[in-house]
Amino acid sequence: MKIKFLGAAGTVTGSSYVLTSGSGKSILIDLGMFQGPEVDHLNYQQYEYDCGLLSGAVLTHAHLDHCGRLPILLKKGFTESIFMTSATADLAELSLLDTAKIALEDERQPLFDKALAEQAFQRFKRVAYREPFTVGDFTVTMRDAGHILGSAYLEIIDNKPDSPIKKIVFSGDLGNSPDELLPDIERIESADAVVMESTYGDRLHPVANPIDVIAAEINAVEAIGGTLLIPAFSLHRTQELMHIIRHLKEKGKVKEDTQIFMDSPMANAATTIYTRYPEDFNAHIKEEMNSSSPFTFPGIVVIHKYKGKRLIAEALGAKVIIAGSGMMTGGRIVGHAATYLPIPSTRLLLVGWQGEQTLGRMLLEGDRKVKIADQDVSVKATVTDTQSMSSHADQQQLIDWLQSMKGVQKVFLTHGDNEPRQALAAKITKDLAINDVLLPRMHEEISL
Repeated sequence: MKIKFLGAAGTVTGSSYVLTSGSGKSILIDLGMFQGPEVDHLNYQQYEYDCGLLSGAVLTHAHLDHCGRLPILLKKGFTESIFMTSATADLAELSLLDTAKIALEDERQPLFDKALAEQAFQRFKRVAYREPFTVGDFTVTMRDAGHILGSAYLEIIDNKPDSPIKKIVFSGDLGNSPDELLPDIERIESADAVVMESTYGDRLHPVANPIDVIAAEINAVEAIGGTLLIPAFSLHRTQELMHIIRHLKEKGKVKEDTQIFMDSPMANAATTIYTRYPEDFNAHIKEEMNSSSPFTFPGIVVIHKYKGKRLIAEALGAKVIIAGSGMMTGGRIVGHAATYLPIPSTRLLLVGWQGEQTLGRMLLEGDRKVKIADQDVSVKATVTDTQSMSSHADQQQLIDWLQSMKGVQKVFLTHGDNEPRQALAAKITKDLAINDVLLPRMHEEISL
């Protein structure tokens, strides 16, 4: 058995692996987009594998850094099925259509268009958690990763092994359990080898309660009639925020009449998809869904069209605007930032990781003058952040998950920068006495 690492090897994006069985049959696991100014060029390089040789593909979840290049498979001779959970299929279709639409505004040749994305959707095969299926020489079982709706890690058995390594696990992205909406990360009994994410391999998440932070920020604008801006990704983060605010209003911790504007068509569509899969939520949300949607409450205003910006501007008193993108690299939050950041009564709450060279990172680091759409914007708003809403497992959660599997002989650390990978490798060796821990390089192929 061999693994070829074609993405997320020394980076936190571009997830893509080819797993080859003892008899030579291969499957693809993820084909994600490289995201961020420093790695974006990798999306346009030749994909280093003959996709016509693949027996099939498996997708762990619908974030673009895992699914964002899937349609290019069809241009490269791929004719097989792409397996994923039902929720992932719906969310991936939404994400890829949105990507194709945005690409029309890019000066470069797009990776794919709407027509090619729709052809890729015809290859989607929906599978359930914990129900094994066969792809080539492999038996694959999806396990709940607790990261976003439908996310899975993969338990893969080589039915024709030529080495002691018979079962390999691909983590995908593991969630930060316990999650506001999702069940805890599922556990399995054993594995021979593990390909494991390391996004937060060198740190622990802060112990601060994000619910208290959000309540304090809303209370602050309520006291002065200001505006709270919250940049948020459309998949999962926006739904988490809406559910938290729902409970804050129910408990009287924020005012019932404070208007919450959800200004993201994609987030609105994702929220609709979320409500289709009550079985994928934790027990608390399942109970709520028996009587109402966990994402609706008094004062919520969903903006469907861009002209809704005027409706927001005319709203009197304190207000909260939730819009994408999470790192402020595009989307409607950018226009709101240009309007509201120069106003001293504005507050900006960053609720996720801010990548290098993004507007979110500049504001987090204290820049008081930024450029937005070629406009110089003076920042008089108060900028705060909370890192306790991460949807990725931290170092100890990663160790706990790995430790729960007996018999692990090899660990491959991916989906992390080199410093977190190195720190996690040292921790695994010290705490779990697993000495065969590898940090693969891009395009490297390793035999098991």
